Amino acid sequence: MPNPNTEQEQRRSAIRKLLAGGPVVTQKLLVDELSARGFAATQSSVSRDLRQIGAIKTAQGYALPSSEHDGDKELAKVASLIRSATPAGTHLLVVKTAIGAAQRVALAFDRSGWPEIVGNIGGDDTVFVATASANGQKHLLAKIERSRDQ
Repeated sequence: MPNPNTEQEQRRSAIRKLLAGGPVVTQKLLVDELSARGFAATQSSVSRDLRQIGAIKTAQGYALPSSEHDGDKELAKVASLIRSATPAGTHLLVVKTAIGAAQRVALAFDRSGWPEIVGNIGGDDTVFVATASANGQKHLLAKIERSRDQ
């Protein structure tokens, strides 16, 4: 009997290969492509796999995130999606985004490698960004504003 973990890893590898060719519009299309390649897949298993491999949903569909780690470049990719950034207390920023863009912006913050950021949570159109200090919050706010001005 095949090992379920091995099948899962092979399916995830196949998803990575499919996404490496470009965004896939829906999870249903991924299920169909995987089934055509002999993998047992359902929408829920594909959804879990996408989350596990770190895929993101873009305007074009599901995609693998870029591998760049330059914070300014990461934020530049999503700067047009940011509507505002407002301090909330001394260690929190509330970043408003275009509808449906918060997770993409949150991922850009994660990949930025900026030391000011302790962590973040992305919803649908809002990202909460925790900073290590009040000074870090000011620096991060300046970086966000600079990226929006470019």
